[in-house]
Amino acid sequence: MYRSHTCGELRLADENKEVILSGWVQKVRKLGGGITFVDLRDRYGITQLAFYKDSNTDLYEEANKFGREWVLQVTGIVQERSSKNSTLLTGDIELVPTKIVVLNSSETPPFTIEDETDGGDDIRMKYRYLDLRRNSVRQNLELRHKIAFETRSFLDKLNFLEVETPVLIGSTPEGARDFVVPSRMNPGEFYALPQSPQTLKQLLMVSGFDRYFQIVKCFRDEDLRADRQPEFTQIDCEMSFVGQEDILNIFEGLTKNLFKKMKDIDVPDFPRMTYADAMKYYGSDKPDTRFEMKFVELKDLTTGKDFVVFDSSAYVGAICAKGCASYTRKQLDELTNFVKRPQIGAKGLVYLRYEEDGSLKSSVDKFYTPEDLKKWADRCGAEPGDLVLIICGDTEKAQKQLGELRLEVGERLGLRDKTKFNCLWVIDFPLLEKDEELGRYFAKHHPFTSPKEEDISLLKTEPGDVRANAYDLVINGVEIGGGSVRIYNSELQKEMFKVLGFTEEKAQAQFGFLMNAFKYGAPPHAGIAFGLDRLVSIFAGLDSIRDCIAFPKNNSGRDVMLDAPSVIDDEQLKELQLVIDLKE
Repeated sequence: MYRSHTCGELRLADENKEVILSGWVQKVRKLGGGITFVDLRDRYGITQLAFYKDSNTDLYEEANKFGREWVLQVTGIVQERSSKNSTLLTGDIELVPTKIVVLNSSETPPFTIEDETDGGDDIRMKYRYLDLRRNSVRQNLELRHKIAFETRSFLDKLNFLEVETPVLIGSTPEGARDFVVPSRMNPGEFYALPQSPQTLKQLLMVSGFDRYFQIVKCFRDEDLRADRQPEFTQIDCEMSFVGQEDILNIFEGLTKNLFKKMKDIDVPDFPRMTYADAMKYYGSDKPDTRFEMKFVELKDLTTGKDFVVFDSSAYVGAICAKGCASYTRKQLDELTNFVKRPQIGAKGLVYLRYEEDGSLKSSVDKFYTPEDLKKWADRCGAEPGDLVLIICGDTEKAQKQLGELRLEVGERLGLRDKTKFNCLWVIDFPLLEKDEELGRYFAKHHPFTSPKEEDISLLKTEPGDVRANAYDLVINGVEIGGGSVRIYNSELQKEMFKVLGFTEEKAQAQFGFLMNAFKYGAPPHAGIAFGLDRLVSIFAGLDSIRDCIAFPKNNSGRDVMLDAPSVIDDEQLKELQLVIDLKE
């Protein structure tokens, strides 16, 4: 038996017991005067080992040779500490060893295994197995386990069946790029790794599995950022004989249950916001509603005053930053440079200060009278001491730019509190979005999303105006999940493919299996998928999903620990009948 107790288990009630612990050396503290303390750590906590030269010289001498991360088995007697440590669960006791077995020594780690480590991202990713020993990282994975476990329990009670779907499937080039896998047994042909089990879960509905879920790996070959990884995990769900309201109610219930079980928080009912309102007031389809600062449109108040920038813009929008009239020139320049960054792309920023004495000052006040500026301030709900920030341009682009500015100002004002949680549903998305360069429409979500019944007639005349039976769950400005009511009528699905520019042959080649299945009695069905990684990161207060994945990739999609992706042997290429010809 390697251990009788864990390193986080012993209490004063265990005093005078002989126990066996096993774990890693966290720290060796040589106090002098014949006393050495060793902190022994495992997944459950830390126990202090007390070595006294007067009591056992041999063990005392041996303890002074231990290094960080050595693996020990320790037999000893539990005794009360003379100097207690209230920050440790085991802080009232210590273990006085009677026997030590060194199970393994360790080289000096490349960074300290502490909550506040001196290791940068790259070195921690290379030695991820050491990084996972840190409490902060391990706790994220424990939270991930609990969320997955509670999700399974919640859905099981509602008669959902967990069904595994294949990882090697056919490629569907619509949407993000697929990861592809060559088939040795079918030379020249490739599998794709699923971006989601979308068509497969719809087939399960045709099969009569009316309530399906799966905690499933998905893969997308796309540019990475803080909330993206090439492989990620979804809580994937589909239901038959339901509409949008059924899905929203059940999965709002799941989310509320997770908040209660994980954080003991009772979140209120989730408000519903249309996509049109989300863009109009927040410039984003995933609005952060922890703070107000809604957009105010000023176009009608700014035209005809010979300020060409506003006059030539389709949109002039503003936000009101409460209490920020005291911003310095430097702070305003920082905000201007922020919105002019290439990632945001605004040409500039106009400001209006509402001074404490009631006077109004603006970067464009040579074009506008104080009375004009007062109208802007009144419409924005500004009061003395407030700062109004204005962006103009093409409507869609300017709204997105103003949305980024809103988030930046909210961050600077401390309004994006990670301990506060605001949940909402965004509904009524556009069904389609047009690529002006290609002159064709693409599905906003995917080709199987159902249009709203009252908009179906617009598919042939004004496809850009058609709204979808689609919905996203947003928490604190992060899209946690999304889904839609599906098309289950073959004729409507054919019409959808036609609008998307699919020939009948192309549609049959890519999705014939689904269209053929619909001929055999497809039920009305709808579904949703939550990003498990994003959900965990929100609950844990993380800025990146990478910290709640055991073995993540870096921003270049590389696993620096495994050195993947990598070149494969010529023999493997020969077996696959592949030739590598890299283009410069």
